[in-house]
Amino acid sequence: MRTLEPTNISGFVSEFILLGFPCHRDIQNLLFVLFSFVYVLTLLGNTSIICAVWSSRKLHTPMYILLANFSFLEICYVSSDVPKMLANIISQTKSISYAGCLLQFYFFFSMCAAEGLFLSVMSFDRFLAICRPLHYPAIMTYHLCARLVVFCWAGGFLWLLTPLTLISQVPFCGPNIIDHFLCDLAPLLALSCAPVSGITLICGIISSLIIFLTFLYILGTYFCVLSVVLQVPVMLFLTLSLPIIAYKNILF
Repeated sequence: MRTLEPTNISGFVSEFILLGFPCHRDIQNLLFVLFSFVYVLTLLGNTSIICAVWSSRKLHTPMYILLANFSFLEICYVSSDVPKMLANIISQTKSISYAGCLLQFYFFFSMCAAEGLFLSVMSFDRFLAICRPLHYPAIMTYHLCARLVVFCWAGGFLWLLTPLTLISQVPFCGPNIIDHFLCDLAPLLALSCAPVSGITLICGIISSLIIFLTFLYILGTYFCVLSVVLQVPVMLFLTLSLPIIAYKNILF
C-alpha cells in the first residue's frame, strides 16, 4: 500500500488512504458482493417502511411517524460510509480527500447520535402508550411529535459539531494511512503530527456521553413498562405486549 505525499502548499496531507480490508483479492470480491447485498437489502427494507407509512393515512400516528423517520435515518446512516467502503474494496487507490474524511466522520457519527435520540424518543412514546394510555392522545400530539423529530435530527448533528471543530484544527503532515474502512476518531487522530491527548479525551467524552445517557433513558423506560405490565392480568398483558413486541421486531 502506498503512502501519499503531501500535495498542498502548507505541507499537510490532502488525502488519506482507507486501508479497509487488506486481504486476498478473491476475498475482497466476496466481501464486495456480500456488503452490496446487505446494503441494498437495508435500503429496500427501510424504504418499504417509509412508503407504507406515507401511503396509508391509518399509519399517520406518532408511533409510525417516528418509525418512518428512523427508517430514513437508517438509510442516511448506512449511506454515509458503505458506498465509499464498497468503492474502496474494488479500487486500487482507496483514497479519500481530507475534507471528505472530515465530512464522513461528521455525518456518520452525527447520525449515530441521532439514532440514539430517536430510540429514546420512541421508547418515551411506548412508555406513554402503555403506562399512561388515557393521557397518551393528549400528550403525544402531532405537534409534539414534530418537535421531537426536529429535536432528534438537530440534536444529533449539533452534538458532533465540537468534535468536528477540534479535529479540523489538528495538523496531519506525516503518514496518511488509516487502518479502518472509514474515518474513525482514534485511527484518524493517531496520524496527527501534534499532541492530541486532550482532543482525544474531549471527543471521547462527548461521544460516550450521548451513548450512555440514551442507553440509561431507554433502560429506564423499559423498566417502567415492565413494572406496569407485571401488574396487569394475563389477557390484558397479551393485549399490551404483543403490539410492542412486533414494533421492536421491526426495529431490530
